[in-house]
Amino acid sequence: MPFKKLHPNIQEKLSDLEIKTPTPFQTRSIPVIKSGANIYCTASKDSGKTTTLILTTLHKLKCEAVENAPRAIVLVENRERALELYDTFLTFTKHSSLRVYVGYEQLHIDLQKSEIFEGVDILISTPKSMNRLLLLNGVSTSQLKIFSIDDAEFLVQKSSYNALMSITQSINKCQFVLYSEKMHPILKRFESNFMEHSKKVII
Repeated sequence: MPFKKLHPNIQEKLSDLEIKTPTPFQTRSIPVIKSGANIYCTASKDSGKTTTLILTTLHKLKCEAVENAPRAIVLVENRERALELYDTFLTFTKHSSLRVYVGYEQLHIDLQKSEIFEGVDILISTPKSMNRLLLLNGVSTSQLKIFSIDDAEFLVQKSSYNALMSITQSINKCQFVLYSEKMHPILKRFESNFMEHSKKVII
């Protein structure tokens, strides 16, 4: 059972939320993500992708704050999705020391830089906002362990695609996990870039 091998704090939180049984997607994907491989996670809506993203991120960070630079980055399409995912993360990080921060284009870049500088473990952002932070040296990727992309189909938009390619060039080494409902040809292109030697879980 994938949940049984997650960090004890996560198991306790799942119990509090009365989440007992993993979905078929979670059963297949969680062990592969925990292995540290780059991975494409493809499954239909409501298969548990967002919960998987959160659980594996928390497990990777051992449910505790460390230093100031983000160790997990999650890219999302827009402000609405960023705020929605932020709220969901808080459900799982309450009563832990983990610091979750959310950024998006409409939030002034200098404010984002100063707040991130205070210390953050998990950074949720849009591609354009994240790329701008990197170009302005507003965030360090030196401690990055896992980089996830939620509902990655939005990367078919040229501006988001280009921003992502720029972002990944600033990252030396970390695990990349892409979540999507379908394996779009544009997503497959990443195999020759940052998704090399990637595995696939398709439900």
